[in-house]
Amino acid sequence: MTNFTAALGPLDGRYHNETSPLVKYLSEPALNRARLKVEVEWLVFLSLNGVLPGAPVLSENEISYLRSLVTHFGEDDIVRIGEIEAETRHDVKAVEYFLREKMDAAAGVLGETSLPDMHDIVHIFATSEDINNLAHALNIRDAVTQIWLPEVENFVAELSDRAREYADVAMLARTHGQAASPTTLGKEFAIFAWRLSRQLAKVRDAEYLGKFNGATGTYGAHVVSVPDANWPALTQEFVESLGLTFNPLTTQIESHDWMAELFADVARFNRIAHNLATDFWTYISLGYLKQNLAAHGSTGSSTMPHKVNPIRFENAEANLELSCALLDTLAATLVTSRLQRDLTDSSTLRNVGVAFGHSLLAVKNLRRGLAGVDAHPQRLAEDLDGAWEVLAEPIQQVMRTASIAGAEGMEDPYERLKDLTRGHAVGQEEMRAFIRSLNLPADVEQRLTELTPASYTGLAAKLAEIG
Repeated sequence: MTNFTAALGPLDGRYHNETSPLVKYLSEPALNRARLKVEVEWLVFLSLNGVLPGAPVLSENEISYLRSLVTHFGEDDIVRIGEIEAETRHDVKAVEYFLREKMDAAAGVLGETSLPDMHDIVHIFATSEDINNLAHALNIRDAVTQIWLPEVENFVAELSDRAREYADVAMLARTHGQAASPTTLGKEFAIFAWRLSRQLAKVRDAEYLGKFNGATGTYGAHVVSVPDANWPALTQEFVESLGLTFNPLTTQIESHDWMAELFADVARFNRIAHNLATDFWTYISLGYLKQNLAAHGSTGSSTMPHKVNPIRFENAEANLELSCALLDTLAATLVTSRLQRDLTDSSTLRNVGVAFGHSLLAVKNLRRGLAGVDAHPQRLAEDLDGAWEVLAEPIQQVMRTASIAGAEGMEDPYERLKDLTRGHAVGQEEMRAFIRSLNLPADVEQRLTELTPASYTGLAAKLAEIG
């Protein structure tokens, strides 16, 4: 056991390889890197805009040096910030002091430089939340756009491809678990692709807000120190320079409403994906989808050799539920802060990576699950051929339209079809004999007698193209 490192959570243990891309954006080191970026960019912004009378103007080399601290942020920097935090007992202050150390060391890289004399500009006018809210916004934005969205977009695209592939593959539908009017496998795939695409559009349009207005959101220290500056305009320009949307009115904290909106959209995506997982699991159980043994490996059950379990869909179910539980909690709690500030959000926000990690893991499993199943035409055809009673619906509706058009003998169509089909085994011959007994116009009778459960799919094949 001496060489074994155990992780408390599965995302950092069993599933580390699956979720590790998120570490770049939603881990503690990533948060410190983003904090450093905000501190550096604030220093550069103040210098280049001449906001502080008498302050040195940074050279291009000095700006490049400062920004390289972010782009080359590595293991040694992570350790050093941790050492400083152990002394300061304050995470943001540790980043501030780290930056000052690096500015003191700049002469060894740049030669003559004013950076060691600019300590007082570092973190000026900033409360910790000015740094944190921007750092979290940058990291969440990048985690969503660089990691989560590409994975789920690939999944939805693959699902849409399957919808088109199976557009014409007839399938017995089931409402309330009972045989119902047939559809096509492709149309049912397309429904999920369409639903998931709508949620992705909301996530793509998400706003990532930020603020930089001081200890209680009043620009109090800013105005007293530099009264002639237009601080709301300057900080808006700064926030927007980071690629974020400016929030003009806050307490000490940015209100996190945008996070709640984003998390709700992702959770809704998760829930639709969960519905997909349970439906596909059921299609496998019914035999409508057969599992590709090569894609699933050789072992399904530890004791029943014949089994290949739909574990990808089951894994997705579990992880989507966990992700939703966390996202719901985040969305519900982050929008509340006591008066002008409390620190509950600080601990809560450290779980954003866990929420997205479970969702990412689930989608990866759904992709594998989808890749590992194929339509089973023989089984689909068997179920359709055993359900001629589903043609009671179109026959009834034809009788109604014929009656409206003036045909005789079309009375009580629902009741007559109910007597024929409910509780009785009805096959092809019985159904066609009933149709012939109606004395419908010849063209209508022919249309109905040619109808089979497999051909009674309406516009399903065309609808599958929408997804």
